[in-house]
Amino acid sequence: MNEKVMAHHTRFFITMVMLCIPVEAIYAQVGGSKLKLNTGKEIFQAACVSCHGSDGRGAPRSAVGFDTHLPDFTDCNFATKEPDIDWSSIIHNGGPARGFSTIMPSFRDALTDEQIDKLIEYLRGFCGNKAWPRGDLNLPRALITEKAFPENEAVISTSFNAQGAPGASNTLIYERRFGAGNQLELSVPYNLVHDAGNWTSGLGDLAIGYKRLLFHSMRSGSIVSWSGELTVPTADRTKGTGNGVTVLETFGSYGQILPSNFFVQFQGGAEFPVHTDLASKALYARTVFGRSFSGGGGYGRTWSPMLEAIADRDLATGAMTNWDLVPQIQIPFSRRMHIMAGLGVLVPVNNTAARPKQIMLYLLWDWADGGLRQGW
Repeated sequence: MNEKVMAHHTRFFITMVMLCIPVEAIYAQVGGSKLKLNTGKEIFQAACVSCHGSDGRGAPRSAVGFDTHLPDFTDCNFATKEPDIDWSSIIHNGGPARGFSTIMPSFRDALTDEQIDKLIEYLRGFCGNKAWPRGDLNLPRALITEKAFPENEAVISTSFNAQGAPGASNTLIYERRFGAGNQLELSVPYNLVHDAGNWTSGLGDLAIGYKRLLFHSMRSGSIVSWSGELTVPTADRTKGTGNGVTVLETFGSYGQILPSNFFVQFQGGAEFPVHTDLASKALYARTVFGRSFSGGGGYGRTWSPMLEAIADRDLATGAMTNWDLVPQIQIPFSRRMHIMAGLGVLVPVNNTAARPKQIMLYLLWDWADGGLRQGW
């Protein structure tokens, strides 16, 4: 046995020991010929079962000999929310690759890329409820276009005028997912208005929304949802911090995975104010096109540059359709990819005299994936 093969077998032996694999299985793997691990089930049973359990729920702590929490792959809420690349990163490079425990070792020297892909597909199968959409359909968050995937997130969104009269808008957004395809959302805006040399600030119009997943398919790479939103008049209309009008809004959202890590998302909807003498009915359409790039050989943090195109039109006599472009990028902060930021510029294409350029940004915390101090 040459030194290269011996080194490979030594690394594999250490990896198996760390995962509590029975001694017989270890020697079967590193003996005169390797077992043919052709299916995800065979790979799981050979490399994972002693810690993660034959049913995917995790072996008892008394059996594994450590106190670190083991995931339950039968819990669809856990087992579906992340994209395959996150799981692949952990299997390739170990738990620390995504800010998790060092007890989960690296398998990049023990399993091929093809075997890891088969293993991930097998792990996904522990969730028997197909109503839950896969995390690969959770496309990057755009600055304006609403995504179709239901989320558990807290977002602080800010925009301010880059030219013309000063002004800024800040919104705290809380999104709560429940069940396989439902989401509740609460938006609390706080606006700053500059008028006649004076600054005015105040609460904007609060919005409460509901999102319902309608369709998802990993085979086609598509996801569709419908949402309804109620905006309540909590702003002081005299200060200009909001319309101060009750508005009913409905819209559909669509996401599509494209080859080579490209993606496209679309949102189209309508707004129906209760008092049309104070605010006009409106239609809008938004689309975003982008591509994701991952560092660390494809297993590190993921960056997503995007371009949004926005169109909206008041349903009033003489109204014109406003068009905007929003070049932007989503920036990852944590290794776990649960704390991210978005930064872009809204550039009006027409009617530019009344609509200034705006700097837009958000800070996102996917709180279901860990605390603010975790995953770095």
